[in-house]
Amino acid sequence: MAQGVKEKSIGDCKPEDYELCGHFINAFKIIGKKWNGLIISSLCDTQDMRFKDLARCIEACSDRVLVERLKELEEDGIVDRKVGKETGIISYSLTPKGKALKPVFDSVHDWADKWA
Repeated sequence: MAQGVKEKSIGDCKPEDYELCGHFINAFKIIGKKWNGLIISSLCDTQDMRFKDLARCIEACSDRVLVERLKELEEDGIVDRKVGKETGIISYSLTPKGKALKPVFDSVHDWADKWA
């Protein structure tokens, strides 16, 4: 650093360190991906949802993309996919990891109601 030039910092974090926060980046790769927030938010308020019910909640999302996102969220440990033994009906719910996002999404809803 050149002499006399003062580096900006916030607390103990320097702006150049922000890109090193892998956990934060990974979290936003999951919840920031298009449709994931709406999927998670829809599942936050229910026990289980069938695909058709999720598709009805998120009408602008194509079925193909919804299937893709649900598979990704399942791989990330956020969503659980269950197949009924007798009926073969597929339903989706949040895993404990996914349920831990509820207060986050509640805060986002509160913020959106006030500011967006």
